[in-house]
Amino acid sequence: MGEFLSAAAGLPTMLFSAALVVVLGFWLLVLSGVAERGAFDSDVDAERLRLGGVPVAVSVSLVVVIGWALSLSGSVLVHRVGLPGAAASLLSVLLLFLAPFVSWRASRRLVRRLAKFLQKMPRRRARRP
Repeated sequence: MGEFLSAAAGLPTMLFSAALVVVLGFWLLVLSGVAERGAFDSDVDAERLRLGGVPVAVSVSLVVVIGWALSLSGSVLVHRVGLPGAAASLLSVLLLFLAPFVSWRASRRLVRRLAKFLQKMPRRRARRP
């Protein structure tokens, strides 16, 4: 457990951990009814990032969760290999740039499949007060 916490609180995973706290906070607000799931959809053009077809909150959440998991597992692997300080630092910097890119690519693939699935589902009508 100590290795997990030190990896989550260390660089580069710390950046994703902070974003993950924000994402989890948002979804807790959505579950409690304080915020709406589609509250930020009009503010961001997800098509430019090729993450369109699903609500922006879903695509951003996927990017953050996948990036956090990749960064965390990569940090643990770098630590377990036991490389000298300079080599470990170099791999951590490489992981800092590689994790968001791989996360975006993986999220893009998942969003495409999810968008196809959502198109087949019947639409719910908005509730009227």
